[in-house]
Amino acid sequence: MAKAEGKEFKFDTIDHINPSYLESFEFDSKDQYIITKTKEFSAVCPFSGLPDLAEIIIEYYPDGGKCVELKSLKYYFISFRNVGIYQEAVTQKIYSDLKKLLNTNRLKVTSIYNTRGGFDTTCIEGSL
Repeated sequence: MAKAEGKEFKFDTIDHINPSYLESFEFDSKDQYIITKTKEFSAVCPFSGLPDLAEIIIEYYPDGGKCVELKSLKYYFISFRNVGIYQEAVTQKIYSDLKKLLNTNRLKVTSIYNTRGGFDTTCIEGSL
């Protein structure tokens, strides 16, 4: 919970993020480079209680023979919506959950956050 100028903003804890929403499908093309993007990601800044909005870019090669199913990815992202979590931790959490799901080492997650307090923040986890 954050307090700002006499206001209280309640938000959920990280255990409300639900990686069980993530699903995959079999795909046999280890050399195909896949990019998935959305500009509709949101979570809550645990310091201010205000929404953090970001573009998320997921890049991977399906070395593990799997691709992420997009509807399940959307539900997974929605589970972040009311969670108080720092931007860097968001990127790491998405990366670790997708790495487990896809079983690939060639995975990169980038979060590009909307300007907040005059600062632009981009976080990158993983590599191709």
